[in-house]
Amino acid sequence: MSILDRVRSLIARLGPPRPTVAMLRFEGVIGSRGQRSLSLRRLAPAIERAFRLPHLKGVALAINSPGGSPVQSQLLYRRIRQLADEHGVPVFAFAEDVAASGGYWIALAADEIHAEEASLVGSIGVVSAGFGFAAVLNRFGIERRLYTAGEEKSLLDPFLPENPRDVERLSGLQRDLHDSFKALVRARRGARLKGEDGAVMGGDIFSGRRALALGLIDGIGDARGVLRARFGEEIRIRAIEPERRRFVFGLPWPRRPNVADIAADLLARLEDRLIWARFGL
Repeated sequence: MSILDRVRSLIARLGPPRPTVAMLRFEGVIGSRGQRSLSLRRLAPAIERAFRLPHLKGVALAINSPGGSPVQSQLLYRRIRQLADEHGVPVFAFAEDVAASGGYWIALAADEIHAEEASLVGSIGVVSAGFGFAAVLNRFGIERRLYTAGEEKSLLDPFLPENPRDVERLSGLQRDLHDSFKALVRARRGARLKGEDGAVMGGDIFSGRRALALGLIDGIGDARGVLRARFGEEIRIRAIEPERRRFVFGLPWPRRPNVADIAADLLARLEDRLIWARFGL
């Protein structure tokens, strides 16, 4: 038997190529700080690889995120939609424990969104949080000195008493972001949305079952079950992971972290923990 005949025989035994769905995980807080955060810079290579797989039938997004940076949420959303349109590939999102705020923003990149009945979905709103230390400075006789060129340069300095004008400016920024978020939800969900805007997009969080009733998602189910029902039992789900690097306190190994690096990393972890805590997780 010739080499060509052997190759043909091997191909015949292997059968036709199996259809593939690429699986991308979005797990954690969305932001550009820290190596565990979800950002376009960190995830872009994996997203690009997912859409280049051979025999690709679709791309699945496994989302477990309480949100975070609206800018990174929009960048990730846009990159996924650009590639989906370029390759003509459908995108499916699957909410796990939580797909809230920026996590739901990313889910909107999908043509279909699925969740578990107990998943937490929604939180279509904008939140800002901080601390005020003015009373602490007064107690110890410390004077805060702040100099700016431009009347509006400073915004809610934590070491000065809260300024009503600053609160008004921050509220205006939040309204702008919220309007953009709501416009995206309407554009992507369209006629599937049910209920008044105030109930659906007022910042509330919903169970998967309630989210389905409101039209925020398309079905209840997990990735394996939904994708096999859609593409058949032979579908292969291939996980696409971002490049792994070794880090110590958020810094590439073997660089030794200093005290400032360690403090910054611990603060970032605390902020992430507070964001998760909003959803009881």
